[in-house]
Amino acid sequence: MQEVKKRVPRNKDVTDNKTKESNESTILNPNIKPTNKNISLKVLSRVVMIFSLLIVVYFSSKDDKFKTFAKQSDLLVGKGLVVECSPSYRKELDKYEGCFPQECKRFVTDKVISVREVDELLAIAKKGLKIGGSSGGASILDLHSGALSMGQHFINIYKNENGKNLFEQNDFNIYRVIKEKIKYAVAHHFGVDPSKIYLTHPTFFSEITSKPAVTLHDEYWHPHVDKETYQSFHYTTLLYLGDYNIDFKGGRFVFVDEKFNRTVEPRKARLSMFTSGRENFHYVEKVTSGVRYAMTISFTCDKQHAIEDPSTNKYQ
Repeated sequence: MQEVKKRVPRNKDVTDNKTKESNESTILNPNIKPTNKNISLKVLSRVVMIFSLLIVVYFSSKDDKFKTFAKQSDLLVGKGLVVECSPSYRKELDKYEGCFPQECKRFVTDKVISVREVDELLAIAKKGLKIGGSSGGASILDLHSGALSMGQHFINIYKNENGKNLFEQNDFNIYRVIKEKIKYAVAHHFGVDPSKIYLTHPTFFSEITSKPAVTLHDEYWHPHVDKETYQSFHYTTLLYLGDYNIDFKGGRFVFVDEKFNRTVEPRKARLSMFTSGRENFHYVEKVTSGVRYAMTISFTCDKQHAIEDPSTNKYQ
């Protein structure tokens, strides 16, 4: 009978040594092609490494571009930053005696307006804004002109049937008292005569949500200069009626500077004021959730652009 030859199993050490030799020869000899599996692992490793580096670079560069000027968590008696007046702003204000600032700057304080006053003001704003509302994410209510966002347009709330006698004289009194406090704060911190600055148009409540923009009026996030948008502006103030990261997310106020941007995080009853020239180029970040309420109150040195305080006479 023919003998059946039995298969002799390879010794494990021999197999391991040959595998090791094969791997070493692959590394040392570039003419030996690696397997597809090895190629896939190497490519995957490099992709992961590159992706990780990109993430680090992205967030590092992002952090370097922003500095927090005023945190929501900080209760600020006052914090200011002096900036060089733009030539056009300086040239224009030279002709208004008693209205030129000692220094062009931006200043933030949480001690001028009380939270109780802001709660009263917010109730007034909501009472008017609930009648209208923009189709996009940004709505305004101007108690002086009566302008109220409605869909893709504006209406006059004083002539609207739903707005008839909506506001009482006490509402306007609350508004006037807060406006006067802000006016004297501007005069004090910028070193100007309070009798030489006047309330000017537009002065309004704003309500911003995360809804996508429908019209140009909804695109509030574009960098701009107040003096170039509204020629009558010389001093701009913003009174925040809610808290960043509590009532809404996003919506920080950003001063655009040469080396990095400085952010102001809204805090309820926080007052931000600044000269309205190109020295304070700025924008508002997009609101990503919640509702951001604020009031813009602007002042001019030109008496011809002054506006009167609103009252129930508006209904007449």
